[in-house]
Amino acid sequence: MRKLLVILFLLLPVCFLLAFQKENLRDIYSRPATGWPKPWVDEGLSWTELGPLPPGPLSGKEDSLKDIIHLGKILFFDPRLSASGKISCASCHQPQLNWTDGKAKAVGHEGAMTKRNSPSIANTWFYRRLFWDGRSRDLQDQAFAPIISESEMASDMPDVMIRLRRNQNYRELFKKAYGNDQIDPDRMTGAIALFEKTVISRKSRFDQFLEGDRKALNNAELRGLHLFRTKARCMNCHHGPLLTDNQFHRTGFSGDDVGYYKLTHLDADSGKFKTPSLRDVMQTGPWMHDGMQPDMPAILEAFNRADQPGIRNNLIKPLGLTKKEKADLLAFLRAISAPAVDFFPPVLPE
Repeated sequence: MRKLLVILFLLLPVCFLLAFQKENLRDIYSRPATGWPKPWVDEGLSWTELGPLPPGPLSGKEDSLKDIIHLGKILFFDPRLSASGKISCASCHQPQLNWTDGKAKAVGHEGAMTKRNSPSIANTWFYRRLFWDGRSRDLQDQAFAPIISESEMASDMPDVMIRLRRNQNYRELFKKAYGNDQIDPDRMTGAIALFEKTVISRKSRFDQFLEGDRKALNNAELRGLHLFRTKARCMNCHHGPLLTDNQFHRTGFSGDDVGYYKLTHLDADSGKFKTPSLRDVMQTGPWMHDGMQPDMPAILEAFNRADQPGIRNNLIKPLGLTKKEKADLLAFLRAISAPAVDFFPPVLPE
């Protein structure tokens, strides 16, 4: 009996603390983020506090660059950049689908299936490297690659230049954008990249919460936020305003794809892929680099178990999340996902 009383006495502070946290979770997270509980991030790992959606890189500059941006928008939607004349950048990055295509893998030239999922282009200006495997250093370099990829748009760049230069309307658009009607690959991809820098997520309910609307998150979403920061260990890889560490990790979903290794040729990087931003995550499935995960609850359970073959990642550990906790975490992922932007494709030159 005495032993039981001792155990109960020792457990009492823990139970009290848990009850206090549960009852006061909204009060705790109603403070500025600087006063939030410290996230469960492994020692020595750098991280950035969650924050509202930042302004894009062209904020305050768009008016002076509007003609180049307009040209880039037209080029982004023009299938004449492809060999078949049927595929544009927007074929795989559709605004009504949060700039994805809703497919497991991108479909390219003559119906060829690529081996990777089409990620959203929203907020891509934030990434240090582009593509799932990081092979492009910036947006302009990235814009060049799909056009000449045999499995995507399958064009020869000289042929693309001929098609654009023969078009009087394009010559006028380039002249208006750049001051003369010279058309070359650098100007073309530069305009596309500049347009992509204007593609930014809409504010989510989580942004509204961060900006002071403490009713923007319901109780389940608030519990999910706390789990995201603590027990679920999400902030080891997904932190900061864009919810990504801008790094490459092996998560056990790579299959035979060596990913980042093709860029670095380091054995330690085999099977690593870029950490995607979780902004709008619930609007951009199916998920993972190969699009083979159509079910977010199943993904959460896989990370909960941490038993995927070939993980080799110290950041991924068994979590012990309950069914209710996984539901709360899923609710928070919905709260950081905003609907697609209202976007009207441009009229293409005749």
